[in-house]
Amino acid sequence: MILDSLKNSEAYEKLHPLFKEAFDYLKSVDFSKADTGKTELKGKDLFVMVSDSDMKTEADAKMEVHNKYIDIQLPISKPETYGWKARTELKEEREPFNEEKDIQFFYDKGTTLVTAVPGDFAIFFPEDGHAPCIGEGKIRKVVVKIKL
Repeated sequence: MILDSLKNSEAYEKLHPLFKEAFDYLKSVDFSKADTGKTELKGKDLFVMVSDSDMKTEADAKMEVHNKYIDIQLPISKPETYGWKARTELKEEREPFNEEKDIQFFYDKGTTLVTAVPGDFAIFFPEDGHAPCIGEGKIRKVVVKIKL
């Protein structure tokens, strides 16, 4: 997991061939005015989802993992807290891995909580269990999906 300011994104662009394109896009759009929904930048290899989501308590937030995609998550309207736990430490499966949706949920709670404010981003790799949308009210956020 990486948590940093979008201003520092250049430091991470070499971690994946599509990171530079993803960060350039994130810096070029005013997501507070963007329509919700999915935008494909490189088909299924790189796409962006803008959503207005209900936030949850830490107890209600679901820990999740992915196999095929890296997430870059960017809060737009307010701070967002994430629970984090190493995937190798996740023990309480809610359901089997869903290959079609590239997701599995767990009952486990995070060993660490981190908060991103608007202008920050969090990157979650397949090794990272993460529970997003912890907070109160609604949040506008962006999730970039990058195929491994």
